[in-house]
Amino acid sequence: MSSQANRYALQLLEARTKGRQLSPLSARGGLSIADAYEIAKTIADIRIAQGEIPVGRKVGFANRKFHARDGLVGTEGMPSWSPLFNSTVRYVEDNQGLQSLAGALQPRIQPEVIFKLGKAPEPHVSIDGLADCIEWMAHGLEIVTCPYPDWHFEVADAIAAFGLHGALLIGEPKSLSQASRHHLVQVLADSSVSLSRSDGDGYTLCAAGFGSEVLHSPVFALKRLQCLLASQAQFPPLAAGEIVSTGAWAEAYPVKPGQTWITAFSGVSLPGLHISFV
Repeated sequence: MSSQANRYALQLLEARTKGRQLSPLSARGGLSIADAYEIAKTIADIRIAQGEIPVGRKVGFANRKFHARDGLVGTEGMPSWSPLFNSTVRYVEDNQGLQSLAGALQPRIQPEVIFKLGKAPEPHVSIDGLADCIEWMAHGLEIVTCPYPDWHFEVADAIAAFGLHGALLIGEPKSLSQASRHHLVQVLADSSVSLSRSDGDGYTLCAAGFGSEVLHSPVFALKRLQCLLASQAQFPPLAAGEIVSTGAWAEAYPVKPGQTWITAFSGVSLPGLHISFV
């Protein structure tokens, strides 16, 4: 698919740069998951050649509650993943800030938990051993975007189109002790988050979700990512220093300039975020 992958990669990059929609790639003929990752790698190679720096990975389609409802399922029980670059990831000071939506195609917002790896996990590491590789965790708000009209696409289309990633805003990191890592799987599974939007003088609750809905726990999402990468020799394995966005805890909601969104956690000591959009 090399020549077609190059053609699709350039079309997707142009759509992103110019803020234009395009028809789903799958509607033009057969597009397999393998084809989609070939397109994604072509795009990543182009971005690296242009000076962008890979900083981690994004796990997609990890919350089965919403994606199954929308008819979006992965293959063989696996989520998808996409690379993250320094150009679209930023840390939010004091857990509040401004974010521009200029050029974002059909933007939506979703809350996630972010891990930073302090060391590279061994190929067959246990889930507890994997938790020991996490240096810190943080709350993140991802702005997901979609070049396909009305958000209609197949999973392969999403993988090819940057994993639908637009931007990632990361709050204050929380360093993990050995004891907290030991309980991390269950603590995150039992925790919840709320997502609210400004509405006049108050806020309207738009979405809420549990960590257990992210493949039973975000740590399991990290493990699934490691397993998926092990089957893809064209991509490097997880490495020390990478950040991993582990998947949405709640349904993604449309966001537009002039709105302010806030999040709050229960069950885990992560501060919420307060982001205004322009």
